Amino acid sequence: MCGIVGYAGPAPASDRPLNVVLAGLSRLEYRGYDSAGVAVASASGLAVCKRSGRLTNLTAALEADPLAPGISAMGHTRWATHGAPSDVNAHPHLSADGRVAVIHNGIIENFLELKAQLAARGITQRSDTDTEVVAQLLGVELADGTAATLTEAMLHVVARLQGSFTLVALDGQDPATVVAARRNSPLVVGLGNGENFLGSDVSAFVGETDRALEVGQDTVVVMTATNVKLLDFAGNPAQGREYTITWDAKAAAKDGYATFMDKEIHEEPHAVEETLRGRLVDGHLALDEMRMDPALFRSVDKIIVIAAGTASYAGQVARYAIEHWCRIPVEVELASEFRYRDPVVSEKTLMLAISQSGETMDTLQAMRHAHEQGAKVLCICNTYGSSIARESDAVLYTHAGPEIAVASTKAFVAQIAAAYLLGLYLAEVRGNKYPEEVAGYLEELSRMPGRIEKVLEQEESIRALARTMKDKTSFLFLGRHVGFPVALEGALKLKEVAYVHAEGFAAGELKHGPIALVEPGLPVFFIVPTPRRPELHNKVISNVQEVRARGARTIVIAEEGDNAVTDYAEHVFRVPLGTPTLMMPMVTVVPLQIFASEMAAQKGYDVDHPRNLAKSVTVE
Repeated sequence: MCGIVGYAGPAPASDRPLNVVLAGLSRLEYRGYDSAGVAVASASGLAVCKRSGRLTNLTAALEADPLAPGISAMGHTRWATHGAPSDVNAHPHLSADGRVAVIHNGIIENFLELKAQLAARGITQRSDTDTEVVAQLLGVELADGTAATLTEAMLHVVARLQGSFTLVALDGQDPATVVAARRNSPLVVGLGNGENFLGSDVSAFVGETDRALEVGQDTVVVMTATNVKLLDFAGNPAQGREYTITWDAKAAAKDGYATFMDKEIHEEPHAVEETLRGRLVDGHLALDEMRMDPALFRSVDKIIVIAAGTASYAGQVARYAIEHWCRIPVEVELASEFRYRDPVVSEKTLMLAISQSGETMDTLQAMRHAHEQGAKVLCICNTYGSSIARESDAVLYTHAGPEIAVASTKAFVAQIAAAYLLGLYLAEVRGNKYPEEVAGYLEELSRMPGRIEKVLEQEESIRALARTMKDKTSFLFLGRHVGFPVALEGALKLKEVAYVHAEGFAAGELKHGPIALVEPGLPVFFIVPTPRRPELHNKVISNVQEVRARGARTIVIAEEGDNAVTDYAEHVFRVPLGTPTLMMPMVTVVPLQIFASEMAAQKGYDVDHPRNLAKSVTVE
């Protein structure tokens, strides 16, 4: 969850280490924003500054009292797990003698035991965090002489830690070296020219280099300006895989939009285009990284989708398409619940893991459990070289570009597009669809960016409606078939950014309980199926009538030309005529995203950084 940046540069000391770190933190603030801090190492030792609150509090403090120039530096934006947001609990944390500074993403599960061991030596903590024990332990290793270098100390200490962590440390007596360690938490190296970088993702250094190095599980990184060395936790040499970052710093800027969320909603057509680009190779569909024999797909008798939050709703949409095209039963599981109910998994089960960041800890642990049961795992992911991508047997990247806003928007539509590609790939490999049928579906998919653009043309009328409802405190969202997961996602977006009560329901369940919530003036959103599916369409129209009869405000998302809704809807937003039913979620979700963004803005909330939330949930 937390944002981490590290830098090692050439001597002599300069302001560049701090400037690089601060620029990286500004791009990583979406990962954690209840406090921020930096440490700079030079020949004169360590200099640290940290402040609770947003990154602007830290930069103001540095302007008032600048740190001395340095050779290396590191920075951190925090999402609190242990200890309330405060200056004291902000990272970096120092050893008792001030020699070592540490920043940390994750949770040290045995920190109370380690804290007690330190207390027995007379070392008491200044903070309420689990992170400080690591700084203290590293300091003890160096002070006692049991480790001659920070690298040796790190190897000794990680052997004592339980939990998930990325650690980055500086030694005031060796300012040219940055040492990091990774277990179950993201870390990537940026390879520069006479300088090198670390980050919790490539946003940390994307403005400085396009060369990145994957860091594997249980790996220690020893980084100087001219060298990067990887070791396993036993101290043996380890290998990383270098890759090229395909987007630049401009992609992580707002480009004139008021918020990143608004920008990313407008990037949805391009995100879908990039997800679809280059998928036909010699007339056949291709994934990005295939480490499975296609014959295995023919033996699959069940697919289980594992995901969390918005990605799980994309998985629910995927279920409709994959079952329809491939005739394979599909289950959709919340990753956080999956392994605790003794799930039925075998070597004939295909696990589909969906994660924008590729570091979602619940999803990562669920797929590891599936692997232990003999299942193969294919992932849909937006982040090259992420943990989930590396540990999957096959990867389908969405290529949507960086998503900075905490509330996911373009990732959702890109994940749906990728899921459709997977469904068609399976249908082709298993012989469920003729090549010309697959080509027809791909042609329809290729039209979806243009259809999303058409919906975006209604943006101002959607925002105008949100402005009239900014004081409403409760909303319902109803949908049927593929509209049901869209209803769930619409409610989630409103909860995430506008902090209002919102519930999504299957429209057919209305009379089984939710209708009791309907009262005069209650805003109710309906995702109406196309009239070309009358068995779905007519039932939802009946639901609209039932709710309207009880005085609710009905907001309807319906296809162009669907006049059956006009008599019962106070507000109608249109999606393009002819959109295939299975592909409707890619257009029907867009008005809901815009509405949530405007509601949050009208309430004066930080749209990109909702309270208590972080972009990537890297702890369980």
